Amino acid sequence: MYSFDCNYRVRYADIDQMGYMYYGNYAKLYEIGRVEALRSLGLRYRDLEETGVIMPVYENKSRYIIPAKYDDLVMIRVIIKEIPKVRIIFHYEIYNEEQTLLHTGETTLVFLKTANNRITICPKEILEKLQPFFKQD
Repeated sequence: MYSFDCNYRVRYADIDQMGYMYYGNYAKLYEIGRVEALRSLGLRYRDLEETGVIMPVYENKSRYIIPAKYDDLVMIRVIIKEIPKVRIIFHYEIYNEEQTLLHTGETTLVFLKTANNRITICPKEILEKLQPFFKQD
């Protein structure tokens, strides 16, 4: 299993009239988290795209537990629980500064070759970086 944490400060532009983070903005936090998780492994999404592979979102799930509020510093935890094949599943947990779980989510992305717009297997660069986190004893 691979896990990565990053922080995000809730901005005024993120909230709704009630002072809560607007529900649609949680998907933005997912993207921030997964891009930074890949970057922490030495993988830049931009470089992957330049090889002719993109990762469109296939499915997105969200569970709202407690709302994040303006100026909260939230921690986005990104978890990859299994080695990807033709899709990669990112799990998310979002906590406030008191370590209270605010939100959980999951996105499934597929690997797509831009040359023919067809699903392909996970690039070896990603597999090589993730493999050490999934070794069995």
